[in-house]
Amino acid sequence: MQELAEYKPWFIEEPTSPDDILGHAAIKKALENTPHGTIGVATGEMCQNRVVFKQLLQAGALTVLQADACRVGGVNEVLAILLLARKFGVPIVPHSGGVGLPEYTQHLSTIDYVVVSGKKSVLEYVDHLHEHFVHPSSVRDGYYVTPLEPGYSVEMKPESMDEFAFPGEEGKSWWRSQAAKPILEGPRI
Repeated sequence: MQELAEYKPWFIEEPTSPDDILGHAAIKKALENTPHGTIGVATGEMCQNRVVFKQLLQAGALTVLQADACRVGGVNEVLAILLLARKFGVPIVPHSGGVGLPEYTQHLSTIDYVVVSGKKSVLEYVDHLHEHFVHPSSVRDGYYVTPLEPGYSVEMKPESMDEFAFPGEEGKSWWRSQAAKPILEGPRI
């Protein structure tokens, strides 16, 4: 990171094992005195519950919290994590790098802004696979468009569920197609 310091990155993401609280704290401390200013530590997309986040925050081990709504088990756990982040003054950048995660994080960001931190958050955005959702996320002028439909926006279209069900029905499922053969029959690494 010393070699990248001149570019003034906001943070390094997931620099060690997600469960290594002390390792994250050591990395954060080591990056506090980089030549062009502090480089932060972001982590959390692989953490499974609020307890790990609580320990990361108590240890001063992160600069940016990156909860993944799917991994932590939904809204209630995310709300606890948002409240912890607020208590410790740590901004959130919810993990949005997978199928349906932009649909989740648009809500998490709005909840955080409206009822928890009062601050806009930066969000990752992956611009693919939205066509599989009944209420896909969208971005306009660099901002997520706040969803107006009730729910969490992750309801998948029935035809997508049928097409990608595993193992699925013969002739209907992608997993039974020629395209899936390299994955199903390829080498195990």
